[in-house]
Amino acid sequence: MKRVFHPRAFLSLKRNVRLGLIARTRILQILERKESDVKSLVNSSGLSYGVVVHHLHLLLGERVVVKKSGKKPYVWQLTGAGQQRLVD
Repeated sequence: MKRVFHPRAFLSLKRNVRLGLIARTRILQILERKESDVKSLVNSSGLSYGVVVHHLHLLLGERVVVKKSGKKPYVWQLTGAGQQRLVD
């Protein structure tokens, strides 16, 4: 069965492992609907806190997401950057 990942879930600076692509796809799909803090992403995605934070930092390094400055908890939002390819 062919799985479709979010086009921005692919990282250019790191190895793209299937589980990481799945986690980043879930996170990105949520962020496409609305900006969210980590706690909201954890509740919506079903992923653990550590997994969400890890992948947000990977996506931040690739400039796919940004943290809005201000008081904590930080709110994460998508940028226009990222890979635009679909691969299984």
